[in-house]
Amino acid sequence: LAFCRGRIVRVPKGPLIRVVGTEVVIPCSVSDYDGPSEQNFDWEFSRETDFLRIVSTWDSTFTSEEYQKRVGRGDIKLRRSSNDAVELVIRNIQPADQGRYKCSTPSTDATVQGNYDAEVQVKVISDGLSVSGSKGRSSTPLRLSEGDSFRLRCSAITTSPEHTHLHVTWQIKSGSAWRDVLSLTHEGKFQPGPGYEERYRNGDIRLDTGANDTYRLSVSQASSADGGNYRCLVSEWVRGADGSWQRIQEKSVEIASVSIQRTDVVISTSNVSVTERDSLDLTCNITTDRSGIFQAEVMWYFSASPDDALSDAQLLLSMDRDSVVSDSTLISLSHVDRNSYRLLVRDVDVEDSGYYFCEAAIWVPLHNGSWHKVVERMSAPVSVMVTALEPDYDVFLNASKTPKFSDDPTELNCRITNAQDTEANLRFTVSWYYRQRLRSDDVVTDELLATMDADWTLLLGDRSRQRIQNGEIIFSKKSVDTFSLRIQWTSESDRGDYFCVISAWSRHRNNSWVKSKDVTSAPVNIFWATQDYTLTVEAVKLKPFFVAGHTFEMTCKVSSKNIKTPRYSVLITAEKPLTDQSNPNGTTRIISLNQDSVVRLEDWTDQTRVDGVVLEKVQENEFRYRMYQTQISDAGLYRCVVTAWSPGGGGMWREAVNGLSNPIQIDFQTSGPVFNVSVHSDSPTIYQGEVADLLCIITMEGMALEPDDMSFDVSWFAVRSFALDREPILLASLDRRGIVTQSRRNGSSDISLERISPLEFRLRVHGCEDHDFGNHYCVVTPWVRSATGVWQRETDIRAKPIFVSVKMDVLNAFKYPLLIGIGLATVIGLLSCLIGYCSSRWCCKKEVQETRRERRRLMSMEMD
Repeated sequence: LAFCRGRIVRVPKGPLIRVVGTEVVIPCSVSDYDGPSEQNFDWEFSRETDFLRIVSTWDSTFTSEEYQKRVGRGDIKLRRSSNDAVELVIRNIQPADQGRYKCSTPSTDATVQGNYDAEVQVKVISDGLSVSGSKGRSSTPLRLSEGDSFRLRCSAITTSPEHTHLHVTWQIKSGSAWRDVLSLTHEGKFQPGPGYEERYRNGDIRLDTGANDTYRLSVSQASSADGGNYRCLVSEWVRGADGSWQRIQEKSVEIASVSIQRTDVVISTSNVSVTERDSLDLTCNITTDRSGIFQAEVMWYFSASPDDALSDAQLLLSMDRDSVVSDSTLISLSHVDRNSYRLLVRDVDVEDSGYYFCEAAIWVPLHNGSWHKVVERMSAPVSVMVTALEPDYDVFLNASKTPKFSDDPTELNCRITNAQDTEANLRFTVSWYYRQRLRSDDVVTDELLATMDADWTLLLGDRSRQRIQNGEIIFSKKSVDTFSLRIQWTSESDRGDYFCVISAWSRHRNNSWVKSKDVTSAPVNIFWATQDYTLTVEAVKLKPFFVAGHTFEMTCKVSSKNIKTPRYSVLITAEKPLTDQSNPNGTTRIISLNQDSVVRLEDWTDQTRVDGVVLEKVQENEFRYRMYQTQISDAGLYRCVVTAWSPGGGGMWREAVNGLSNPIQIDFQTSGPVFNVSVHSDSPTIYQGEVADLLCIITMEGMALEPDDMSFDVSWFAVRSFALDREPILLASLDRRGIVTQSRRNGSSDISLERISPLEFRLRVHGCEDHDFGNHYCVVTPWVRSATGVWQRETDIRAKPIFVSVKMDVLNAFKYPLLIGIGLATVIGLLSCLIGYCSSRWCCKKEVQETRRERRRLMSMEMD
């Protein structure tokens, strides 16, 4: 292949058949060459043997004298298509140009290989193609109506001596350019133009051949797009020597000028406004110049929006081409004249407001007696506004009940007055609104309380939803023209302006209700003057002097102002001295009596005197407190805490104001003994697991008492911190009857509490742990028997705490872990040695055979 490679010059395979007077283009190309990319070409012509030089791309003097004029006029020229290809163009070819044409390329190769020229035979034949319109007319004007059919004819014949085929194309020109409609190709195939494929498949556009070499274009269902100039374009084709088809000439003739009269559908009136209960009259006009027999089919539609599609619109009435109208009670459709159709809607309603449009289709008869739809159009929508008949009425709002105090009822009545033009198809509903009144100029929006819809269903607003559901606000209809709003218990937040809106609803033909009018009442202000609540409480001690063991009695008298029908709840409190450890805060709640006269013990914890305190209601504003068998520990300041309550919503009571009485003091003058308490330990620092001994020692000063005349309640507490900043924890207690009570413990240590002498109590912590550290102290409550034999409780005495620290015994803590570790290490070491010995003895033993050597003695030299 490398040796065979060389320059190749190519021209079309001949002969090339061309028609006299046409333009001939002969291409020539070169490939597989060396040298510059742009190659030069020389063209020569020969009728018999000698070649005449025609034209060259590189030598302007190359042209022979015979061709200089034609080359100078441009009738013969070279047109370069690429660096390695040119075209010889001969315009208006004549029979004298028939012959052989040779294309040659000057060599630019390093070696001469391949061919440097190529020849092609050109044959010139006479023009035998003729194209004409029907009856010899070049152009015929046609005026048609939309939907009509038309046919155009042209004749094309050829007398060429060669075997040629014709290519016929019908074209239309509606603007500045020609567009293909339908073609019959030279290969005998039908080819529709762009945009005509669907109509060709439906049979609306056809191309038929007839006698005398005629070609007929048939167009059905003509539209406005089919208007324009039509021509018949015929080209003649011949099959070349290489088997491809070549077009040798082309002719055209204009056949007709077609104009299509558009059919329009128009509603005679534009925007319409009618009053409710009147009639709506609309006329649909069909504009067409069709003079033959035709029938129209008309349909009226209604839509709420002008942009709705036909599928979303509502069909009102229709009339087919036989003038048969669909049935309707309130709507009628009549044929006024040949092209006009009237729609009449009687007794219109507000819901009839919207957009109306009509759709018309024109039908024409065919030869077989059937009807054919030729055109269908829809009118532009017409806006129809139906004005509702508004009823005439007034609204009056008044307050039948107004509050004077909080929680009083409020009732408002909204009444319809001066109602005119009301009928059976009208009903009224109400909406209630609240507006807060402000002293400044701030704009306050109206808040909806409740509203009714057309079927009198109550819809609640956000402001009053919960209160309405609880029954605190009631909406009702007292009569046909009166609506009521009742607030059962009016609060201060309800003060403001109230107004109602009466809505009139009209019933339409489909039994639906549509709001036609709203009338707002004048606002009614709900307001009452408020004054601050006043509550005064006075405590009085009935017995000015008494001693321990007697009954303490005091009364509390209450007076109030600006409180409607008040009730009182009373709480008795006592402020004990700071030395009393039972209540570190200093105030004790003893007993209470609520507004319903229910008595309750609060912080009274003396189980032996459960019935020792009594609180009772003497009068509506007077209460009496008694304390039986008073103890010395009862000393302190006593007060009455009174709360005034007023009736609230739903039978509930609302707290109005609180009051505190003057203090009443209980003070016992005694010359009895004085007790002191201290805590002692011989060893406050101990090790874990040992026993901690703590002694609570009571000392007595002043008058001496017999051991049987005194008794003690002892309680031990611990604070698990160094700085006493945590809550104390009760460890154990021993009451004066000798009963020991222990608190629940989480650790393994245990506690015992015992009395070792009349004035000494010992606490033992067995098996101390690290969490048993902290400050420990005891609280002692002395009980002394008086001369009358009554046991009197003294105030609680708290001892100064002592800190107990628990240490860890390092030797004992590490003794057992060390012994266990040494033992395990020894056992593991011996086991490792045993495993190694056994492995080396039996498992990993390897026998080695040694070569046996003979043991011979050296011989002496003499023997050798």
